[in-house]
Amino acid sequence: MDRPGTFIHPTAIVDEPGTQIGPDTRIWHWVHVMPGAQIGARCSIGQGCFVGKVRIGDGCRIQNHVSLFDGVTLEDDVFLGPSCVFTNVTHPRAHVSRKAGYAPTRVERGATVGANATILCGVTIGTYALVGAGAVVTRDVAAHAIVVGTPAHLIGWACRCGETLPESLTCERCDESYVENNGQLLRRE
Repeated sequence: MDRPGTFIHPTAIVDEPGTQIGPDTRIWHWVHVMPGAQIGARCSIGQGCFVGKVRIGDGCRIQNHVSLFDGVTLEDDVFLGPSCVFTNVTHPRAHVSRKAGYAPTRVERGATVGANATILCGVTIGTYALVGAGAVVTRDVAAHAIVVGTPAHLIGWACRCGETLPESLTCERCDESYVENNGQLLRRE
Protein backbone atom coordinates (compact mmCIF):
# COMPACT_ATOMS: atom_id res chain seq x y z
CA MET A 1 0.00 0.00 0.00
CA ASP A 2 1.53 3.34 -1.05
CA ARG A 3 1.45 5.92 1.74
CA PRO A 4 3.15 9.15 0.60
CA GLY A 5 4.71 11.08 3.50
CA THR A 6 3.38 8.60 6.05
CA PHE A 7 5.51 7.36 8.95
CA ILE A 8 4.79 4.01 10.61
CA HIS A 9 7.10 3.16 13.50
CA PRO A 10 8.77 -0.27 13.14
CA THR A 11 7.10 -1.53 16.35
CA ALA A 12 3.60 -0.70 15.07
CA ILE A 13 1.42 -3.45 13.62
CA VAL A 14 -0.75 -2.45 10.67
CA ASP A 15 -2.91 -5.33 9.46
CA GLU A 16 -3.32 -4.77 5.72
CA PRO A 17 -6.52 -6.35 4.40
CA GLY A 18 -8.80 -3.39 3.69
CA THR A 19 -6.81 -0.92 5.80
CA GLN A 20 -6.49 2.61 4.40
CA ILE A 21 -4.02 5.20 5.69
CA GLY A 22 -3.96 8.71 4.26
CA PRO A 23 -0.84 10.70 3.34
CA ASP A 24 1.27 12.46 5.96
CA THR A 25 -0.12 10.36 8.81
CA ARG A 26 2.15 9.30 11.69
CA ILE A 27 1.62 6.03 13.56
CA TRP A 28 3.90 5.73 16.59
CA HIS A 29 5.35 3.00 18.85
CA TRP A 30 3.37 -0.15 19.66
CA VAL A 31 0.17 0.87 17.86
CA HIS A 32 -2.04 -1.92 16.52
CA VAL A 33 -4.25 -1.06 13.53
CA MET A 34 -6.74 -3.81 12.71
CA PRO A 35 -7.83 -4.84 9.19
CA GLY A 36 -10.41 -2.53 7.64
CA ALA A 37 -9.47 0.61 9.58
CA GLN A 38 -9.76 3.83 7.58
CA ILE A 39 -7.36 6.54 8.72
CA GLY A 40 -7.35 9.94 7.01
CA ALA A 41 -4.56 12.30 6.01
CA ARG A 42 -2.37 14.30 8.42
CA CYS A 43 -3.33 12.23 11.48
CA SER A 44 -1.15 11.37 14.43
CA ILE A 45 -1.74 8.17 16.41
CA GLY A 46 0.27 8.08 19.65
CA GLN A 47 2.07 5.13 21.16
CA GLY A 48 0.19 2.14 22.52
CA CYS A 49 -3.10 2.87 20.74
CA PHE A 50 -5.51 0.21 19.50
CA VAL A 51 -7.41 1.06 16.30
CA GLY A 52 -10.19 -1.36 15.38
CA LYS A 53 -12.34 -1.30 12.26
CA VAL A 54 -13.06 2.41 12.59
CA ARG A 55 -13.12 5.50 10.40
CA ILE A 56 -10.79 8.36 11.34
CA GLY A 57 -11.11 11.62 9.40
CA ASP A 58 -8.35 13.97 8.29
CA GLY A 59 -6.25 15.95 10.76
CA CYS A 60 -7.12 13.92 13.87
CA ARG A 61 -4.75 13.83 16.86
CA ILE A 62 -4.99 10.67 18.94
CA GLN A 63 -2.77 10.73 22.03
CA ASN A 64 -1.05 7.75 23.72
CA HIS A 65 -2.94 4.64 24.86
CA VAL A 66 -6.33 5.41 23.28
CA SER A 67 -8.59 2.47 22.43
CA LEU A 68 -10.87 2.84 19.40
CA PHE A 69 -13.03 -0.25 18.99
CA ASP A 70 -15.14 -1.29 15.97
CA GLY A 71 -18.03 1.04 15.22
CA VAL A 72 -16.35 4.36 16.12
CA THR A 73 -16.24 7.23 13.61
CA LEU A 74 -14.09 10.31 14.13
CA GLU A 75 -14.80 13.18 11.77
CA ASP A 76 -12.06 15.64 10.72
CA ASP A 77 -9.87 17.49 13.25
CA VAL A 78 -10.88 15.49 16.34
CA PHE A 79 -8.53 15.50 19.35
CA LEU A 80 -8.49 12.49 21.71
CA GLY A 81 -6.58 12.89 24.98
CA PRO A 82 -4.33 10.21 26.49
CA SER A 83 -5.94 6.94 27.59
CA CYS A 84 -9.52 7.79 26.64
CA VAL A 85 -11.55 4.76 25.63
CA PHE A 86 -14.59 4.06 23.46
CA THR A 87 -16.83 1.06 24.12
CA ASN A 88 -18.83 -0.67 21.39
CA VAL A 89 -21.20 -3.12 23.10
CA THR A 90 -24.14 -2.10 25.28
CA HIS A 91 -24.43 -5.30 27.35
CA PRO A 92 -21.10 -7.18 27.14
CA ARG A 93 -20.75 -10.75 28.34
CA ALA A 94 -17.66 -12.89 27.86
CA HIS A 95 -19.75 -15.93 26.93
CA VAL A 96 -22.14 -14.13 24.49
CA SER A 97 -20.90 -12.88 21.12
CA ARG A 98 -22.16 -9.36 20.42
CA LYS A 99 -20.18 -8.61 17.23
CA ALA A 100 -23.37 -8.20 15.21
CA GLY A 101 -24.69 -5.70 17.74
CA TYR A 102 -21.96 -3.07 17.92
CA ALA A 103 -23.54 0.33 18.60
CA PRO A 104 -22.07 3.06 16.37
CA THR A 105 -20.40 6.03 18.08
CA ARG A 106 -19.62 9.32 16.30
CA VAL A 107 -17.32 12.19 17.28
CA GLU A 108 -18.09 15.14 15.03
CA ARG A 109 -15.69 17.64 13.48
CA GLY A 110 -13.35 19.55 15.78
CA ALA A 111 -14.49 17.92 19.03
CA THR A 112 -12.08 17.25 21.90
CA VAL A 113 -12.20 14.31 24.31
CA GLY A 114 -10.04 14.75 27.43
CA ALA A 115 -7.60 12.32 29.02
CA ASN A 116 -9.06 9.16 30.60
CA ALA A 117 -12.61 9.94 29.45
CA THR A 118 -14.87 6.97 28.72
CA ILE A 119 -17.33 7.20 25.85
CA LEU A 120 -20.13 4.63 26.00
CA CYS A 121 -21.27 3.24 22.68
CA GLY A 122 -24.15 4.62 20.68
CA VAL A 123 -23.58 8.31 21.45
CA THR A 124 -22.72 11.29 19.27
CA ILE A 125 -20.35 14.00 20.44
CA GLY A 126 -21.26 17.17 18.54
CA THR A 127 -19.04 19.51 16.54
CA TYR A 128 -16.49 21.45 18.58
CA ALA A 129 -17.77 19.91 21.83
CA LEU A 130 -15.32 19.47 24.69
CA VAL A 131 -15.44 16.41 26.96
CA GLY A 132 -13.48 16.99 30.18
CA ALA A 133 -10.75 14.69 31.47
CA GLY A 134 -12.12 11.61 33.23
CA ALA A 135 -15.72 12.21 32.16
CA VAL A 136 -18.05 9.30 31.45
CA VAL A 137 -20.25 10.11 28.44
CA THR A 138 -23.50 8.13 28.58
CA ARG A 139 -25.64 10.20 26.18
CA ASP A 140 -25.28 12.54 23.20
CA VAL A 141 -23.28 15.75 23.68
CA ALA A 142 -24.52 18.87 21.87
CA ALA A 143 -22.32 20.83 19.48
CA HIS A 144 -20.01 23.26 21.36
CA ALA A 145 -21.05 21.81 24.75
CA ILE A 146 -18.50 21.50 27.55
CA VAL A 147 -19.30 18.39 29.62
CA VAL A 148 -17.56 17.01 32.72
CA GLY A 149 -18.18 14.44 35.43
CA THR A 150 -19.71 11.01 35.90
CA PRO A 151 -22.08 10.92 34.17
CA ALA A 152 -20.99 13.81 31.97
CA HIS A 153 -23.15 16.94 32.31
CA LEU A 154 -23.16 20.37 30.68
CA ILE A 155 -21.18 23.14 32.42
CA GLY A 156 -20.81 25.64 29.58
CA TRP A 157 -20.11 26.23 25.92
CA ALA A 158 -16.91 26.18 23.83
CA CYS A 159 -16.08 28.36 20.85
CA ARG A 160 -14.90 26.78 17.63
CA CYS A 161 -11.39 27.98 18.55
CA GLY A 162 -11.57 26.01 21.83
CA GLU A 163 -12.03 28.83 24.34
CA THR A 164 -14.76 28.66 26.98
CA LEU A 165 -17.46 31.15 26.04
CA PRO A 166 -18.41 33.83 28.57
CA GLU A 167 -22.04 34.56 29.45
CA SER A 168 -22.29 36.94 26.46
CA LEU A 169 -21.53 33.95 24.15
CA THR A 170 -18.99 36.08 22.25
CA CYS A 171 -15.50 34.61 22.27
CA GLU A 172 -12.90 36.83 23.90
CA ARG A 173 -10.13 35.25 21.79
CA CYS A 174 -11.51 35.19 18.23
CA ASP A 175 -14.63 37.39 18.58
CA GLU A 176 -17.02 34.77 17.13
CA SER A 177 -20.51 35.17 18.51
CA TYR A 178 -23.13 32.52 19.28
CA VAL A 179 -26.73 32.26 20.38
CA GLU A 180 -28.28 29.53 22.55
CA ASN A 181 -31.59 28.11 21.32
CA ASN A 182 -33.37 25.18 23.04
CA GLY A 183 -30.19 23.65 24.46
CA GLN A 184 -28.24 24.11 21.23
CA LEU A 185 -25.51 26.64 20.46
CA LEU A 186 -25.67 28.26 17.03
CA ARG A 187 -23.09 30.51 15.43
CA ARG A 188 -24.45 34.04 15.00
CA GLU A 189 -24.31 35.15 11.36
